[in-house]
Amino acid sequence: MSDIATAEHPATCLRLRAGAPFVGKQGLTYAPAISAETARASAIHMQFLTMPPGARAKAHKHEAHETAIYVTSGEAGMWYGERLEHHMVTRAGDFVYIPANMPHLPYNRSQTEPATAVVARTDPNEQESVVMLPELDAIHA
Repeated sequence: MSDIATAEHPATCLRLRAGAPFVGKQGLTYAPAISAETARASAIHMQFLTMPPGARAKAHKHEAHETAIYVTSGEAGMWYGERLEHHMVTRAGDFVYIPANMPHLPYNRSQTEPATAVVARTDPNEQESVVMLPELDAIHA
């Protein structure tokens, strides 16, 4: 029996593992676990993020959705703010909160080690709320 909710088997408590990784619009690799598609979630999704050594996302925001992140390994940096004017560094064990509509540009600070994190967002469809901000990409090239 599958743990994925379907029309014949409505939403219930589920045990899931992260699915096949995919590259999101932001340019990073995600392995989705809980979402509208896998668990019939209506207001949240959760996934595993892997940033290879030296990886850098494209500038973006999540329209009308908050994001919570738990860094599980490595060291990541993130530029954020309307013009990416603020910066933070996160390490394994850190939690990060990103408000809805906050422009941000995360990257892996290491050139030799991956950085990984668990990401939860108030959007059950991970990529639907992603708004790309190409005009900000060159600010921190």
